[in-house]
Amino acid sequence: MKYEEITDLSDTQFRRLTGIKRITFTTMVEILEKEFIRKKSRGGRPNKITIPNMLLMTLEYLREYRTYFHIAPSYGLSEITAYKTIKWVEDVLIKDGTFSLPGRKELLKSDISMEVILIDASESPVERPQKNKNNITQGRKKDTL
Repeated sequence: MKYEEITDLSDTQFRRLTGIKRITFTTMVEILEKEFIRKKSRGGRPNKITIPNMLLMTLEYLREYRTYFHIAPSYGLSEITAYKTIKWVEDVLIKDGTFSLPGRKELLKSDISMEVILIDASESPVERPQKNKNNITQGRKKDTL
C-alpha cells in the first residue's frame, strides 16, 4: 500500500495501519528528507519512490514481518533495492537519535522501579516413553516372530 492511498485515513486508522502516529510519521519524513538532500547533493540517480513511501515500506517490514521479496513488488522495486532502502531508512533514523530509547545508565538513575520478568524460551528435549516389550503393539510382535 502506498502513502498516497493512506493520506485520507483518520488518525486512528493511520496508527492501526502503520503502528505510529501521523505526527511521528511526519517527523520521521522530515529527518529522512534532510538526509536525502545531503546524500543527493553529490549527485546520483533519482529514486523510484518518494521518501514517505520509503518510510512506509520500512514500517511494513518492521511491523508485519514481510519479506523483501513480498514488499518489493508492492512498490515496483527489486528485492535488493527494497533491502537497501529499508536499511538506509533504519540507519538514518538510528543515527539521528530522536527516536532512540534511553541508555541503561539513564534507567539506573531514574526513581522508577522496574520489574523484569524473564521467560525461558530455550529448547528443551521432549520426554518420550522408553521402549520396552510391553509397549510394542501386537502387530509388530507378529511381524518380528
